[in-house]
Amino acid sequence: MATKLKSKYQETIVPKLMEQFSYGNIHQVPKLAKVTVNRGLGEAAQNAKALESSLAELAIITGQRPVVTRAKKAIAGFKIRKGMPVGIMVTLRADRMYDFVDRLVNLALPRIRDFRGISPKSFDGRGNYTLGLREQLIFPEIEYDSIEQIRGMDISIITTANTDEEGRALLKELGMPFRDN
Repeated sequence: MATKLKSKYQETIVPKLMEQFSYGNIHQVPKLAKVTVNRGLGEAAQNAKALESSLAELAIITGQRPVVTRAKKAIAGFKIRKGMPVGIMVTLRADRMYDFVDRLVNLALPRIRDFRGISPKSFDGRGNYTLGLREQLIFPEIEYDSIEQIRGMDISIITTANTDEEGRALLKELGMPFRDN
């Protein structure tokens, strides 16, 4: 069962990008490799409840259970010891990834207050895009009354594109609302 966005990619976006970049082979066309959703939780070291609620929130948003990331070394200034939980992350692939990108583009991003599009400058030089969100409330799955604190997250969209131009063209075709410079 292919998702709506995946079938759109296969039927309309692939031929369009093949023509735009004059690829000789269908396998040269950039595609989504994975999407990672990451949330740093500095206060999780002292507050176990913050960790639990964040785990539940990301599981609801992504449809997949997050992994707890732990500190690699001790940092006395931040009161962190080695092995303490400092964040959580989810890596989405295949149909869940396409579902998430579809919901992000069509439901979540338009709900941001004073939304004028996302910055076209957040590419890394290899066609991957990272976007920071200030609050989890833009996702329709999260109810305002059920959260205890507004926390942001970083969403990285990893593509197989070789250049930023190819990655931007792919994400624009997938519906990403880039801001005009």
